[in-house]
Amino acid sequence: MLRNRDLVFYLIGRFVSSLGQQMLTVAVGWELYERTHSPLHLGLVGLTQMVPMVLFTLPAGHLADNINRKRIIILTTLLLAGASLGLTLISALGAQVIWIYFCLFVAGSARTFLWPASSAFLPHLVSRKDFSKAVTWSSGSFQLSSVLGPAAGGLLIALTHHAAPVYAVNTAASLICLALIACVRRTHTVAAREPMTLRGLLVGFRFVFASPIILGTITLDLFAVLLGGATALLPIYAKDILHNVPVGLGFLQTELLRWFNLRVDMAALRLGLLQASLPLGSLVCALVLAHRPPMQKAGRAMLTAVALFGIATIGFGFSQWFWVSFLMLFISGVVDNVSVVVRHTLVQLLTPDEKRGRVSAVNSLFIGTSNELGGFESGFVAQIFGPAVGNAIATGAIISVVSGGVGTLLVVLAVAAIWPQIRHFGRLDAG
Repeated sequence: MLRNRDLVFYLIGRFVSSLGQQMLTVAVGWELYERTHSPLHLGLVGLTQMVPMVLFTLPAGHLADNINRKRIIILTTLLLAGASLGLTLISALGAQVIWIYFCLFVAGSARTFLWPASSAFLPHLVSRKDFSKAVTWSSGSFQLSSVLGPAAGGLLIALTHHAAPVYAVNTAASLICLALIACVRRTHTVAAREPMTLRGLLVGFRFVFASPIILGTITLDLFAVLLGGATALLPIYAKDILHNVPVGLGFLQTELLRWFNLRVDMAALRLGLLQASLPLGSLVCALVLAHRPPMQKAGRAMLTAVALFGIATIGFGFSQWFWVSFLMLFISGVVDNVSVVVRHTLVQLLTPDEKRGRVSAVNSLFIGTSNELGGFESGFVAQIFGPAVGNAIATGAIISVVSGGVGTLLVVLAVAAIWPQIRHFGRLDAG
């Protein structure tokens, strides 16, 4: 499969872009918490990036089915580079925090148009029988970047004590991705363009709601991420909860100070490693799945994976030790990747090509908004049960994470009862 030139360019471009984006995520969380010391400001990052999804997802899906998908990917990647350049200048000049949210809104708008076009473009690069493997490789490349990106971003911030260099790296990463995608020879040809009407925009929703398996899997992932996501509060855990110096990092700090007279920001380093732990688990899972035949009981595997995600989230919420917290996030990443592979494969294989862009847009809307709204929900709950009632910020964060994990377990039980088709779904390549 990796002899496929176009697929290799696509995967490398996705890897480089995601690497920069994951570095940026760490930098934004670190800078906002350093400047505001507010869980609510961390939550507002998710809300800012959710708004463009709600506004633009339906037009984005329509354009992905009616305009050259490769061209959309290139233009939106260029816009992402511009937003990252804006963040670089804002951070370097110490501009007001509101401008950070403005750039995040622009980047969120670009990704809203990028996601359905990119997801619907992948099936053009491989044969149908190889598609589930391509999804696994694509997920693996994303998870690898998600491991290296936070660690690199945290280390760069720890050494420079500033976020601007990280934003600059992401700008360069977006431009490299743009060049690689431009080298892909295959393209998407629109069979018959449809006018942008309300009926046409709603095609994706109608198809999803008419397919119980797709609707059930998307709903499961949506509420699991909405309730069980802890990543928005990682800056609080890194700075205010996990005070202990992890084994190995203390030695690194001592040696860097002795040899280079560099004082390391340990909270930033802990944040980078915690941010990397979840995708590290996903990467390990992706590597295992890539060398195994398609799942025989995909539906049951997905339900089990999401339940384990909730249990690991609860464990992370209660943990006071860095490496235990790291392990809980690692386990979350392992089981989350099972859910991602099953859902993405089913959405693409069960959808006709002429509807893939709009159905992918609906999928992006459900999952993307759950990620971002989940970040806001985590910050809001932490604020309500923390400073708003006189508790410490750390107390509010722990309550937010643990209650979210419990909610995830309840969602698994509800989905299994409402959509029994998921429990009985068999081979992943049978769609």
